Amino acid sequence: MEFKFGGSETNQKTVLGHPSGLFVLFFTEMWERFSYYGMRALLVLFLISALSDGGWGWERADATLLYGWYTGLVYITPIIGGYIADKFTGYRNAIVIGAFLMTLGHASMALEGFTSSFFYLGLFLLIIGNGMFKPNISSIVGQLYKSQGKEKDAGYTIFYMGINAGAFLGILLCGYIGESPDWGWHYGFGLAGIFMFFGMLQFYYAQKIFGKIGLAPNKVGDLDDTVENSIEKIGDDIEEVVEDANNSKVVKDRLIVIGVFAFFTIFFWWAFEQAGSSMTIFANDYTDRSLEGSGALTFKIINTILTVGPMLIITYVLSMLFKQTFGKYSLSNILLAFSFLIIWIIVIYMLYKQFNDPAPEVPASWYGILNSFFIIAFAPLFSKIWESKYNPSGPIKFAIGLILLGIGFGILAYGSTGIPLGAKTASVSMVFLILAYLFHTLGELCVSPVGLSYVSKLAPLKLVGMMFGIWFVANFIANLTAGWTASYLDPIVEEYGMSNFFLIFTAIPILAGIIMMLLNSTLIKKMHGVK
Repeated sequence: MEFKFGGSETNQKTVLGHPSGLFVLFFTEMWERFSYYGMRALLVLFLISALSDGGWGWERADATLLYGWYTGLVYITPIIGGYIADKFTGYRNAIVIGAFLMTLGHASMALEGFTSSFFYLGLFLLIIGNGMFKPNISSIVGQLYKSQGKEKDAGYTIFYMGINAGAFLGILLCGYIGESPDWGWHYGFGLAGIFMFFGMLQFYYAQKIFGKIGLAPNKVGDLDDTVENSIEKIGDDIEEVVEDANNSKVVKDRLIVIGVFAFFTIFFWWAFEQAGSSMTIFANDYTDRSLEGSGALTFKIINTILTVGPMLIITYVLSMLFKQTFGKYSLSNILLAFSFLIIWIIVIYMLYKQFNDPAPEVPASWYGILNSFFIIAFAPLFSKIWESKYNPSGPIKFAIGLILLGIGFGILAYGSTGIPLGAKTASVSMVFLILAYLFHTLGELCVSPVGLSYVSKLAPLKLVGMMFGIWFVANFIANLTAGWTASYLDPIVEEYGMSNFFLIFTAIPILAGIIMMLLNSTLIKKMHGVK
């Protein structure tokens, strides 16, 4: 019997119309993003926080530079991790190794109070672990689908929803615990590691659902499988020789398209990644976060809806996965359920504490959850659009995403017009940050999941892991440049004003989006039929 999807027989059972294995990856990636974004939400705030508040008292420029190096390096190491997986370990082993290293990294950061060496060791382990994890889980997603069309695009969008569910919960809960005077920074860092550990275990015990997808290159079954694989390899090699002779231009053109997408994604993430640096500083020092009376009650109600709504949705998805896979992978399911039980306990504790505070102050890290909430809210809509007759081409999606991102920064620039030159603090309405995150998120949905899907569809099969690694090199350049640009926040604000600082991130992405629109027809031709 021929299976519709790649992987085992259990993987043919669907959840929301997609293979069950997609949701094993969904939750694995969710916990990894929980740990990454939970720690990232605290990094700059911890570094610039006063020594009396448990921080390190760094200057803003130094903190944003370290942030840029960290967020950049976690995207360059995937090129090494992709190569190791392609040639030696296979995708699945690489994911487990990476998750284990990241668990150790978060545990080390939680011990920063003993010596600063633990903090830097933790960052190092997170960077290396992420390199093993990141490209290889995306590669498995691509191989779950036998077709290269709209269904795979929709699958990557659902997977991206899992990424942002983890980011949402990580920023919300690690940020709350880390910024809370009742707990502290090291508890926030430690919480991130706990769920990375659960993510590793639930993947490890459910990985057989992927069949032969992601196994080490030299791992074969019995003698019959060995013979069969050898015959298939000879046939594939002959076909490759013929195809390379006839289609070398096709392969070359498609790799050029990946290169163009990677280049333009630099402009997107360079601006977008201000979220963890200059936008976090803007939220902390320039935004009115104090609430009282009806404003406080409104925040409590909205925060409860924002928190409980996604939790219910994700718990429902979890229950559907249980229905399809519990009989075969019960231990993985039990571990996943236990981790969700812990999350629900922390969520209820946080909401209880906030409702009993008569004048709460919105944590600076809280605004980061808006991006993830909007992703969860709008990802299903975008997934349906990509499957419909209104599905635009890849270059047009990129162009729209860049322009929407620029509009978001334009809103911040407008909201900042009243801030005096050189001001270190202000009380700008939080509405501007909320609207900026909305437009940034809509732009992200047009760029990031679509980019992952096109790399999978355009790259030659043997180079998929490597191409994902190269894709993430563009993210390295963008993140490093983002941190470097944010380090000039104070001198630019002093001489030109906060509004002009954000206008830089308005003009450049919009210009890049217009150029991408002009390249649309050329890039479509070079895709040679890939849609």
